[in-house]
Amino acid sequence: MIRSAHAVIDLQALSHNLARAKQAAGNSQALAVVKADAYGHGLIKVAETLAGQAEGMAVACLPEAQVLRKAGYQGRIVLLHGVKNAQEQEAAAEFGLDLVLHEPYQLELLQEMNSLGPLDIWLKLDTGMHRLGFPPHQATVLYQKLTALPVVRSLRFMTHFADADDRESRYTQTQMDSFDQATRGLEGEQSCANSAAILGHPQSHRDWIRPGIMLYGASPFVSGNAEAEGLKPVMHLSSPLIAIQALKKGDTIGYGRTWTCPEDMNVGVVAIGYGDGYPRHATNGTPVMINNVLTQLVGRVSMDLVTIDLRATGDVEIGMPVQLWGDRVAADEVASCSGTIAYELFCSVGERVRREYVKV
Repeated sequence: MIRSAHAVIDLQALSHNLARAKQAAGNSQALAVVKADAYGHGLIKVAETLAGQAEGMAVACLPEAQVLRKAGYQGRIVLLHGVKNAQEQEAAAEFGLDLVLHEPYQLELLQEMNSLGPLDIWLKLDTGMHRLGFPPHQATVLYQKLTALPVVRSLRFMTHFADADDRESRYTQTQMDSFDQATRGLEGEQSCANSAAILGHPQSHRDWIRPGIMLYGASPFVSGNAEAEGLKPVMHLSSPLIAIQALKKGDTIGYGRTWTCPEDMNVGVVAIGYGDGYPRHATNGTPVMINNVLTQLVGRVSMDLVTIDLRATGDVEIGMPVQLWGDRVAADEVASCSGTIAYELFCSVGERVRREYVKV
């Protein structure tokens, strides 16, 4: 079911943001990170838009990669989580995917299936994130084992940063030092930089960058400002005003009665809620815009509806669009008011929200 909530996806802004990433990283090639349905923006449309600019795409899992191949994308696709079993490895070889190797069982799969190939492998080293990856001190031994396998056509190295989003932290340099020590003397291209590192840690750019959240127009930094980083919002989420309530001083609004009218006032009801992906934990005061005027949420977000303060919005009418985030309301600010990050906002926008793709 498609509701009246509407997300306009600005493909021109998407292209601009990739160009911004490549400009920041000089001669590095780019893997556009399009996992999780391109952070909720639509995998196929995003990939079609970026195909001529990015040197490859990065996805989390095999089904995402298969969708891209079946849609006609012929470029490099890197499977960030690698494969889980022999069947997935066979499918990855069939679809011509690059595999990230981060666990011993994945090495065993390669060693056991010499009839496959050729495969392009990215060896992931855990330099401090402590999620996926081999200990750095194993890099040389792993390099020797992998380059000896007939199924391995090429070998690259990668790592992932734990707090590159904090420009003041020295931990990113600590991770880089660990990575450099581990790969010293080993041939192969390298990839380290996520969005935050692309903009804030130029020493990490190397051969391949992996822009993710910055592609979609949100800041990758703690308390960052996307506009100040030269990024443009891609998703513009709006929904219409469907009711206006004339309330009295002292009236309370919504579940839990979390907001009390300080005076006689009009309150608007907007057709969007957590059932559409708008964050339930958005607090009173979270910004929205109607009639070109910034106003705020009042009352708790429910499954299908939010309520907004209409005191300063001028003459508004039923059916007027209310922007929840986009070019006039920063997704990063909405995320901050909701105790989360823009990544989650974008990925949560559900199938009930109609998407329209434009080049503004």
